[in-house]
Amino acid sequence: MSKRLRSSDVCADCSGPDPSWASVNRGTFICDECCSVHRSLGRHISQVRHLKHTPWPPTLLQMVETLYNNGANSIWEHSLLDPASIMSGRRKANPQDKVHPNKAEFIRAKYQMLAFVHRLPCRDDDSVTAKDLSKQLHSSVRTGNLETCLRLLSLGAQANFFHPEKGNTPLHVASKAGQILQAELLAVYGADPGTQDSSGKTPVDYARQGGHHELAERLVEIQYELTDRLAFYLCGRKPDHKNGQHFIIPQMADSSLDLSELAKAAKKKLQSLNNHLFEELAMDVYDEVDRRETDAVWLATQNHSTLVTETTVVPFLPVNPEYSSTRNQGRQKLARFNAHEFATLVIDILSDAKRRQQGSPLSSSKDNVELILKTINNQHSIESQDNDQPDYDSVASDEDTDLESTASKANRQKSLDSDLSDGPVTVQEFMEVKNALVASEAKIQQLMKVNNNLSDELRIMQKKLLGKDAI
Repeated sequence: MSKRLRSSDVCADCSGPDPSWASVNRGTFICDECCSVHRSLGRHISQVRHLKHTPWPPTLLQMVETLYNNGANSIWEHSLLDPASIMSGRRKANPQDKVHPNKAEFIRAKYQMLAFVHRLPCRDDDSVTAKDLSKQLHSSVRTGNLETCLRLLSLGAQANFFHPEKGNTPLHVASKAGQILQAELLAVYGADPGTQDSSGKTPVDYARQGGHHELAERLVEIQYELTDRLAFYLCGRKPDHKNGQHFIIPQMADSSLDLSELAKAAKKKLQSLNNHLFEELAMDVYDEVDRRETDAVWLATQNHSTLVTETTVVPFLPVNPEYSSTRNQGRQKLARFNAHEFATLVIDILSDAKRRQQGSPLSSSKDNVELILKTINNQHSIESQDNDQPDYDSVASDEDTDLESTASKANRQKSLDSDLSDGPVTVQEFMEVKNALVASEAKIQQLMKVNNNLSDELRIMQKKLLGKDAI
């Protein structure tokens, strides 16, 4: 489903006409130029989707539209609405401003620094303030006023707050009231549909008991959003949750080839992670899938003149300051995986996610996610020794480990087959998807080559023009 843009829609950041992207967690529509800045901030700041060329769950799009139409942007630009701000020289960007530094500086101040958000009076105990805000959120989600809830979330209310007196979370309340758009907003801010209340009931149970069947089905989809997104990336389809199918997993079916001891050890480390640390790793892979898919949409919707003048691809996952340097390094190194290697890693994540959900016993381990990320970091350890390629940025460390990633070693010794569990996907269908992924990456490389050639031609033409002017 895609949004039908109205002529009155403008970019929330620069007021440019015909915005074609949305920032889901900010409830705004943005233009291509401003979106290029949003994407560089990372998903922890802004989660962007194209309004026409990205598949949308209908109620998620409706949630963003409702926020945009009801003035959610004023939450992020509160102080700029004060006439005194104009007198002090503070203003928002306009369409004529350059992307760098004008629009970029404004967008970073607006969303990363929250420089224009209304501030509450300072209190000695911030945890008390967050608790008060979360209790307000808990009460507000029973109504349809999305802007109030977004404002509370922007000020620090917790979407997963467990109310000590009520014995449930805001998502339980929204589900009982049948507020599907509130449920979408809470989920975007991290609410877990699988959380149990003091009686052991989940938000899905509340929705079903209230006869809100569409909401109940959507909550199940949200609960499996991570694995669904990974499966869709590989297979172009999602599980049929209504009929009890929750996973589609392409299997590495050729068991005739023995894995190396290093590959076996790396996979064992993945399986031995406790659930929390495994989820962190899976979330990093999810973010990389989002980066790759968004880049593909970006390249498909831009023209060559834009390719010459702007940086169009986010080459690796932006740094999240809440993560350790090792985790940030591992997230960045995911960009080095080619299509085949990355698909193998995704399959391993999906397989282990299904195993964990089905309650298969886990071996006890004190290993932490840092070790797995170091394993990922060594994805190209052999190639790096030959090519002496620098790390992506200063976040990267020089620590080494004896393990290589599952994706790297396994791909050298295993071949993909399409023996799919839980879904009638044929060998031919799977290989067609894999070939399409490889072709897509080749196309991206070709576009980037065109970009470089056009840039060179532009510089030559500029020099010639300058030479004529001098004569």
